[in-house]
Amino acid sequence: MIEVQQLVKRYGKFTAVGGINLSVATGEVYGFLGPNGAGKTTTLQMLAGMIKPTSGSITIGGFDLRKSPVEAKQITSMIPDRPYVYEKLTAVEFLRFVGGLYRMKASECASRGRDLLKLFELSERSGTLIENFSHGMKQRLVFASALLTRPKLLIVDEPMVGLDP
Repeated sequence: MIEVQQLVKRYGKFTAVGGINLSVATGEVYGFLGPNGAGKTTTLQMLAGMIKPTSGSITIGGFDLRKSPVEAKQITSMIPDRPYVYEKLTAVEFLRFVGGLYRMKASECASRGRDLLKLFELSERSGTLIENFSHGMKQRLVFASALLTRPKLLIVDEPMVGLDP
């Protein structure tokens, strides 16, 4: 599912990520552990296609991220360390917005959205503006939005930050 060869990210003279090689098969769970500033988030952002590496190669689901970025990103979802949501939307509207970005059929988006809101215990707040959600509720909504399109690859940065018990 993920193949990484000699992945490097530099910011000027500072090397944030220095020559990572990595292979993760479909169905495997893989994690990065390390101190602050070790390059974990930078690496995940490169895998998700959010930032470009200085050098090296990334293949996601058989797609070279440099040559076929759209195809690689269509099968990938990323949950960042901080939930990014549109606070003036309701949970349902936000999921509809995300589904629209991926050109999901409205009926499929609505059905899948209902299922995910139920799974993440947000059904009763589905019509509430996100600005009224706790941090943990926003994080659960971001998880739901990431799973909406049934991605083949789910990248999660700081998965436990802000989650409610």
